[in-house]
Amino acid sequence: MRDPYTVLGVARSASEKELKSAYRKLAKAHHPDQNQADPKAQAKFAEISAAYDFLSDAEKRGQYDRGEIDESGQPKFAGFANAGFNGAGRARARSTAGTAGGSFSAEDILKEFMSGFGSTGSGGRTRPGAGAGWDPFAGAAGPGAGRGGGATRGEDANVTVAVKLEDAHAGASVPVRMPSGKTLSVKIPEHVEDGQQIRLKGQGFASPMGGEPGDALVTVKFERHRQFRRDGKDLRVDVPITLYEAVLGAKVRVPTLDGSVELNLPPGVDTAKSLRLKGKGLFGGGDLYATLRIELPRGGDPDLESLMRFWRDQKPYKVRD
Repeated sequence: MRDPYTVLGVARSASEKELKSAYRKLAKAHHPDQNQADPKAQAKFAEISAAYDFLSDAEKRGQYDRGEIDESGQPKFAGFANAGFNGAGRARARSTAGTAGGSFSAEDILKEFMSGFGSTGSGGRTRPGAGAGWDPFAGAAGPGAGRGGGATRGEDANVTVAVKLEDAHAGASVPVRMPSGKTLSVKIPEHVEDGQQIRLKGQGFASPMGGEPGDALVTVKFERHRQFRRDGKDLRVDVPITLYEAVLGAKVRVPTLDGSVELNLPPGVDTAKSLRLKGKGLFGGGDLYATLRIELPRGGDPDLESLMRFWRDQKPYKVRD
């Protein structure tokens, strides 16, 4: 293995939190499940895991920083006096070194080294190497902590889905593309709010160490509607009418989220005010306000123009102060 600090891209003074953060970022980026087209991803992921496994062991990290062991955890044989024995190893070496006919062989010395530097980490817990299913975050708090103290859990994924007002109003199911690439049909909760999150258990990123996948946090964003303007649960809509409908009165169709309804316009209706349709807003808890807009014939009309000139000259009336 290369220098573990170089592999993780951290300084030798990096804290445990910084080590963990670097590992999470790299493991997520190089996980084989996320890089199936890259044949080198598995080897890179194994190197990252081994580097974190190495540096997260405080005893090994200290010995490595002091130059007592190399990147693979093996002792550096610079001489027995300063070769990095633990207390028991040094005592035994002093008692046996240079003794004629002594039975303390090189293999015994190696065992002494390994008892200090080997597979047993702090607290006597055996720490398997990378790829053996060991969870460097097991029992740790935070979003990646294993549930129930088990293997590390995958990261949660943030997903945004654009939802039509009609679908939100009806509590319909909409397609949502997950980080895995698959598309799920997700039912919109009743009375959902714009910006509300829906948690989908187990639909987040895969665990880098074989644990449970994370969750998907789906944020609902309402699409802008071509007709309705939203004001909380109230809706507003423009309804075009003719000049003669405004003057004589009429029955006009008004769109709602539940389909169009018929609205009675009284003669001489005041288009300055919006007409309220109670209970026709979003989720039935709001109202719909219809604003009437008088539209004149497109391209103009000579007869209408003649009539308006007559009204202007013979029957003027005041609408402004």
